Amino acid sequence: MKFTLSALPTAMMTVVLMSGPVVTYASTDSDSITSLTQIPDVTVTEIVDAENQNHSDTIASDQMLTENPIDKIALDTFIDPITHKAVEHSYPLAVSSSLSLEQAQNLLVQVSPKIAANQAAIAASEYQTDALKTIDNPLVFARASASAYHLDEDIDLSSLKNDIANEVSNSVDDVIPPIAQLPDLPNFGELVGERIPDSYNLKRSGSTTSAGLGVVWPIYTAGRTDALTGVSEARTLEALADSTLDKNALYNTLIERYFKAQLAIIAAYLREDAYDTLQQTDHMAERLFEEGFISRVDRLEAQSALADAKSESINANNDARLAMIALQRLLRTEYRIKPTTPLFVSSQPLPDVSYFQDLALNNHPGLQKVAAKRAQAQQLHALSDTGYKPTVLLYGYGQVEKNPSWVAGVSASWKLWGGLDKTASLASSSAKIRQADLSEIEVSDNLLLLVEKNWHDVNNAQSRYQALQSNVDLAAEVLRLRRLGLQEGVNTTVDVVQAQTQSLKARTEQAQAANDYVQALAALMQSCGTPLAFNAYLNAADIRLPTLYPEE
Repeated sequence: MKFTLSALPTAMMTVVLMSGPVVTYASTDSDSITSLTQIPDVTVTEIVDAENQNHSDTIASDQMLTENPIDKIALDTFIDPITHKAVEHSYPLAVSSSLSLEQAQNLLVQVSPKIAANQAAIAASEYQTDALKTIDNPLVFARASASAYHLDEDIDLSSLKNDIANEVSNSVDDVIPPIAQLPDLPNFGELVGERIPDSYNLKRSGSTTSAGLGVVWPIYTAGRTDALTGVSEARTLEALADSTLDKNALYNTLIERYFKAQLAIIAAYLREDAYDTLQQTDHMAERLFEEGFISRVDRLEAQSALADAKSESINANNDARLAMIALQRLLRTEYRIKPTTPLFVSSQPLPDVSYFQDLALNNHPGLQKVAAKRAQAQQLHALSDTGYKPTVLLYGYGQVEKNPSWVAGVSASWKLWGGLDKTASLASSSAKIRQADLSEIEVSDNLLLLVEKNWHDVNNAQSRYQALQSNVDLAAEVLRLRRLGLQEGVNTTVDVVQAQTQSLKARTEQAQAANDYVQALAALMQSCGTPLAFNAYLNAADIRLPTLYPEE
């Protein structure tokens, strides 16, 4: 059982459930290797470990999930089987342990954390662009306030009282000078001071409310808003190009590990086949030695060759197990994936190299990324060009009261001096545009050369595979004659061992040539920016190597 993870917001959950990234859980698989299709009479040891567990619950759950996971599975948090980290917003996904290449490709898109992270980056960039699109819309705001207050304070008036009394007394003396024959006048300062208390207790309480509505509308921004939105949209295109680059690289990694596992399985079976043949040779040598037809040296050589074959068979089984684990890790399952799509070679020639070069120039995400960089530079150039252009705003504000008041108007502002240097900004953005143009030329040249190299690699691998067929046929016939000669006493065990070694070498080299063909073809498709076109060549291939697990 597997669980799928969304890297996108909950609002997009329906889409995510159908196509979003996942993190997988899986139960162990107890099927072991039993026979190799198209290789008769082969008995081999198991490459995968037998883990005898009951899978009925898992199978029943998987059948339920394939009906409609959206209706029946609730989102939850699960644990990634590889890193053991908690993964939120995930749902179960049924996956078989035996996968064709196309099934593995579909699964990879769902289980890869890298693709999930790229989807999150794309979503973030798209939302940022959406946010910028409304930046020059009218801004309407409302203000409301309500407050209550209570004031209780004793105010000391003694110093003020004294100052006033002294000021009054001095003023009276200045106005009415002392006259001897008149009686003394009263002290007016004291009279005033007696009227003023030494302190005053201030008590106030109440409440206030106010409300208002305002609007600000930038009716002219000299293209700044469009430039900012354009920069964000170009960054989204760059994120899409990066995501495609990573996805294409993952497809190539999948093909590499998938068919490397197939090659390792074939190598293990060839080693097992050689071991079985040498067991028969050893048994025959033992009988001939007992009957006196061969020497003790020949008998010991047969035993030594058998021991070496057994060791090589064990090593080949371990290599196959490791290759299957590598595929398992990529597809993030707890059990080993059994590949059902065989290695293949097409006897038909490839189209001319110019066909693939045109594909690369039209489809490769590297060129799309360069184009996105150029678009960003162009928008930044447009933004720099608005440096000294005005910004015009409409504004208004109204106070909601019994007697409402309001204000409205138009404002325009210019930058006269300061801030970023406009000339330097324009020169910088122009240089970035030139950089993007030159990068496009460089990337195109490198792509054309890479495509041609990969095209030649495919042709070379195809020719090598076809040339090795005669070696395989010849080595098989020599081995058959050497074994007959040993029975007749014409050949020695050394001759049989050497013939067996040559046969094994020829068959292994041909299988390796098939894998070289597959890997070169995958690299060619990736360099063209069309990695899934590999499947069309796979389906059209007329030469298919033996495979352990037949396609269902």
